[in-house]
Amino acid sequence: MTAYKVGYLIGSLAKGSLNRKLAKALVNLAPAELSMTEIPFKDLPLYSYDYDANFPPPARAFKDALAGVEAVLFVTPEYNRSIPGGLKNAIDWASRPYGQNSFTRKPSAVIGTSPGSIGTALAQQSLRGVLGFCNSPQMNSIEAYIQFKPNLITDEGEVTDPTTEEFLRDYMLQFHGFIARVYTALPRPDLTPVE
Repeated sequence: MTAYKVGYLIGSLAKGSLNRKLAKALVNLAPAELSMTEIPFKDLPLYSYDYDANFPPPARAFKDALAGVEAVLFVTPEYNRSIPGGLKNAIDWASRPYGQNSFTRKPSAVIGTSPGSIGTALAQQSLRGVLGFCNSPQMNSIEAYIQFKPNLITDEGEVTDPTTEEFLRDYMLQFHGFIARVYTALPRPDLTPVE
């Protein structure tokens, strides 16, 4: 099986985020062919097109990190029936300046967890709309709306429920397969750093 570099973005900036636990679990359960790297965005200022001619260092580092991966996994909570503002801000930075959208033709997947019974379904729908505009091929199936129950995932990313563990392992296998299918139709990006 072909190996791919995957960057993951955690929608919540909170250190104790349930979605950070979920992201750790997904990294632990990913097939060996997926090299997983977190792409943080907490240091990004609020986006303004005034920066387009000269991105500040945190934004350049963020864009460089996205350029260094072949696919992106979004692990996000739901805030007010949509995605957190920090995540939307990060996507705005990544999609600019015009003509330099970091998500163009880059496979993506969306997942999230919440104590609520709909498990981030509306946030995911909102995020899918944004990613569609950003021209990112999206894994639409399997969908994953995880209701977080107490102690479902430990701080180290260990899933305590065998059924959930099996589901998340399959989710990552499906993501690997999706990335491979996208790159049978689209050219795979050259990740060689530019000197």
